[in-house]
Amino acid sequence: MTLKLKVGKKGYVILPKALREAVGIEEGDDLTVSVNNGITLTPSNKFDKALFQKEARRHKESILSLKDAKAPELGEAKEYSLEDEF
Repeated sequence: MTLKLKVGKKGYVILPKALREAVGIEEGDDLTVSVNNGITLTPSNKFDKALFQKEARRHKESILSLKDAKAPELGEAKEYSLEDEF
């Protein structure tokens, strides 16, 4: 994933909420900054890359397993509401 962000007046960069949530960054967390050919920010001790990759593979496999699922019948879910899911 690549994002374009603007640097503010005092050098601040705001990380979008979706990005922070994706890697588990919360207010007050420490980040490690690496400078090589660019700048890399890494959560100091919360983000477990191996666990993230494992969960991503598990999620991908569960989605791919749906291709063999039976298609719903017309009206089968009429008693359910999307509001119940959220």
